[in-house]
Amino acid sequence: MTTLKMQRLLNLGAKAISLAPLQQPSTWLCGRANIRNASTYKAAVLREFGQDLQIEDIKRKKLQGNQVRVGVHSCGVNASDVLMIENKYDKKFNPPFVPGFEVCGEVLEMGKEVTTMAVGSKVIGIIKEGLGGYAEECIVSEQDLWTVDHAVSFDSGAALVDTYATALIGLNRRAAVNEESTVLVTAAAGGLGLAAVDLATSVYKAKVIGVCGTEDKAGLVRQKGAWAALKYNKKHIDAKVNEVTDGKGVNVVFDAIGGDTFVDCLSWVCHEGTVVVAGFASCVIPHIETSILLPKAVSLVGLSLSHYQQANNAVYRQVVEDVIDMHEMSLINPHISARFNIEQTAEALDFLRQRKSTGKVILELR
Repeated sequence: MTTLKMQRLLNLGAKAISLAPLQQPSTWLCGRANIRNASTYKAAVLREFGQDLQIEDIKRKKLQGNQVRVGVHSCGVNASDVLMIENKYDKKFNPPFVPGFEVCGEVLEMGKEVTTMAVGSKVIGIIKEGLGGYAEECIVSEQDLWTVDHAVSFDSGAALVDTYATALIGLNRRAAVNEESTVLVTAAAGGLGLAAVDLATSVYKAKVIGVCGTEDKAGLVRQKGAWAALKYNKKHIDAKVNEVTDGKGVNVVFDAIGGDTFVDCLSWVCHEGTVVVAGFASCVIPHIETSILLPKAVSLVGLSLSHYQQANNAVYRQVVEDVIDMHEMSLINPHISARFNIEQTAEALDFLRQRKSTGKVILELR
């Protein structure tokens, strides 16, 4: 790892986009060469809101010019998937549809306008518009794909981008975390929380306090590099924040819970500190009087990766590339707590609903 490349990653500076060397197709792809001529593929389909997904054979569709057919090896199973299936997500999808937006696989076929990859390239895709990840293959626009080194595992590729890119924008671009920073992360054992802990400690060398639900989860957060990790108890967290910061409060709070916890976050942040609002795991959106921000001159930062994709696609693409680079350089590594196959899709979703997961849950399609 060169000092120059590390500095680029830390500063999110301008980066010339270069194509990864074209790779030979994997053994799987060569052994399944006839898949290009197959007319159907297996997928987990939602036919009715609130019902179990059905494993069905889906007929292939013809590619448009800028589209890529990806043989999906792994797909992340996310809390937003559960909300979509239960018709509780803020964006509505009408059944029937195939859930799943975070995939890693190999290119099977490309439209005529695709120029940045080749058949056999290993790719990561984020497909929040069309979904389709809970399937043996899916169609993805070229602009929603990134090539990765073949040494990156499919499971890691499917667990990496959504949470780490979100955390990277929040910590670096918006909160300017550095080695002098103290950072408190709520829901620290979840996918987004662990990504924030990993980045803050492993890349930016900040001092991190992780807050989570159980002592077992606290142990995992400490393994990811947190200076301290503890179960949620406001008195205990107050004491730990005072101990770690000499009573000043943390520079940055990265909150993915919302609800009553958000109000507590304002008591833990220091003067001129930053609270990053990254999610609402509690399913309760807090309402506060803005006057509460005045005594400490607190900066309140909202964060949505999907909106960056729409509002500033160049930054969105760059941040994802930086996350992939960091992983390929072994600076960061997503934690995967459970893996399921396509026939176990219902079990995978229940695993999330019952709050058994830490880090990421993966559906293995191949």
